[in-house]
Amino acid sequence: MTDIVDKATRSRIMSSIRGKNTKPEMTVRRFLHAAGFRYRLHCKDLPGKPDLVLPKYNLVVFVHGCFWHQHHGCHYAYTPASNAVQWREKLEGNRQRDLVQQRQLLDMGWRVLVVWECGLKHSKRKFEEITSAIRSNDQRQEWPVEPPRSSEAKRGKGNSSGSSDTAALDMY
Repeated sequence: MTDIVDKATRSRIMSSIRGKNTKPEMTVRRFLHAAGFRYRLHCKDLPGKPDLVLPKYNLVVFVHGCFWHQHHGCHYAYTPASNAVQWREKLEGNRQRDLVQQRQLLDMGWRVLVVWECGLKHSKRKFEEITSAIRSNDQRQEWPVEPPRSSEAKRGKGNSSGSSDTAALDMY
């Protein structure tokens, strides 16, 4: 299937996708600030420029979009039907880069919390679990632990990544 817009228009659309101060990130920031947590934003001196850094808890927080970072098992982590090969390479590259950066942070002694966009959309009543994750001693956590909407609902419309990030980090 061909794109419905020309190359220049597609480029302009794609370049307008923000990497900082996204709606999911702002939601997490407002919640944590209201809960009394203080943090630094987008630290350039750390691998992956984490969205939030909580030095007091030795914790970095990444707020990931399920599509762009391929949340395993999530309804939103699919491969578009047009240009599927290119999209698979791009999205898998994003996922692999995330794993490498998280491993680097763990090796530097930081704890890592990944907050998935689907949890912010569908699990608002469970936000308190994020504060528990911050206060825990676990080296790496994801919230929500399981996607609220499974990729089973999208069967036949692309695919989600095949392996769990936690399993991939254990390989290092």
